[in-house]
Amino acid sequence: MAEYSRNVPMVSCLQLNSVPVLKLNKVVSQKAFVRDVKKMSPSQQTYGVELYHSKVNQFAPVSSTALQRELWQEACQNRDLMPSTLEGQITMEKTPSYFVTNHAPKRIHTMARDIKLIIVVRNPVTRAISDYTQTLSKKPEINTFEVLAFKNRTLGLIDASWSALRIGIYALHLESWMQYFPLSQMHFVSGERLIVDPAGEMGKVQDFLGLKRIVTDKHFYFNKTKGFPCLKKPEDSSTPRCLGKSKGRTHPKIDPDVIRRLHKFYKPFNMMFYQMTGQNFEWELEEDSGSRSSQD
Repeated sequence: MAEYSRNVPMVSCLQLNSVPVLKLNKVVSQKAFVRDVKKMSPSQQTYGVELYHSKVNQFAPVSSTALQRELWQEACQNRDLMPSTLEGQITMEKTPSYFVTNHAPKRIHTMARDIKLIIVVRNPVTRAISDYTQTLSKKPEINTFEVLAFKNRTLGLIDASWSALRIGIYALHLESWMQYFPLSQMHFVSGERLIVDPAGEMGKVQDFLGLKRIVTDKHFYFNKTKGFPCLKKPEDSSTPRCLGKSKGRTHPKIDPDVIRRLHKFYKPFNMMFYQMTGQNFEWELEEDSGSRSSQD
């Protein structure tokens, strides 16, 4: 094993004497593997090599996409990349794609099973339009939202495989996380309330993390141009920190019938999400009032 690791660097999260390493060592130490390792060309794959690959795949990431490869590398190396944390300090890492990536819950649980998770959610219809708006700013040639949202608009068949819509099926994604983490380790932030009452939502986050409520109303002011609150330090006269240029874009006008159909599509998933989290985000009230955010 030591000789083999000279040419193939060990992933940092495979700790010496851990179960994965012991099982892996058992495989690569077999005489059949040592004999067959010389025949690793595609034309000479043997049982020993096949067995090795099958075992490695149990403890290594599925490399079907660059995102998954990056996710595994991040999950394994996070502790090495993070700054040193002293007693009484908390280190945070933010990656939105974790919540909707199938392999993330298991890998993060393997890395730190006592980790606390904070998930920010908003009305999935508004979220989908915001997602589309961001893509449109980079690819103005893409189809309209109305076209992408349906497999067959005449029949009312919504394309739930479109990532902008699939991400908003929160109950589906949360189900994967609940297989590894209890709700007591999760905190859900309302994206809508974060805009209208940032101090209130941040107060709940501080409580969840076991921190003293230091961030309060005096740390925020509402930027009418952006349509979002900005963060400031009361004792600091420097320029407040607002969201970047990529935020606060005006949403394109979407056919009201499409919005209505999407609300109907998401409703059962939203109800399930409310039940799973024990929180009512009241997204149906937005549907009833016909109001929605015009900016992302």
